[in-house]
Amino acid sequence: MRASPRLLCISSISALAALLLLAAGCASSPPVPKDKLAVAEQAVRRAEDAGAAQVAGAELAMARDKLARANAQADKGSRRSAEEAGQLAEQATADARLAEARAEAAKADKAVTELEDSLRALTEEAARPRSRM
Repeated sequence: MRASPRLLCISSISALAALLLLAAGCASSPPVPKDKLAVAEQAVRRAEDAGAAQVAGAELAMARDKLARANAQADKGSRRSAEEAGQLAEQATADARLAEARAEAAKADKAVTELEDSLRALTEEAARPRSRM
C-alpha cells in the first residue's frame, strides 16, 4: 500500500514545522551577558581596592547589590532576565566607577591638604628671622 501524495505532503509540512519550532526554541535562548558581568565585577573590585568602602560606601553598596541581582537574573535563562541582567550589570559598573572616582578624589583632596600644610610650614620657617652666630 502506497501513501497518497497528499499524505506525503502533509507529513513533510508537519516535519518541517516541527524543525522550525525546534530551531526557534533554540534561537530564543538569549546569551548570558558574561562580558557585562565581568566588567561589572572588575569595576567593583577596583572600587574596593581604591578604598571606596570608606568614602563612597553607598555607591559601592549599590554596585554590589546590582551586580548580585544581575548574576541572579543571568542564572534564570530567559530572554527577559538576560536583558535585565545586562542592564543591571551596566548600572553596577557605573555605580562602581562612581565609587572609585569618589575614593580617588578623596585621596587627592587629602594629598592637597598635606601639601598645603607643608607649604604653610615652609613659608613660616622662611619668614622667621634668623639668628646670627
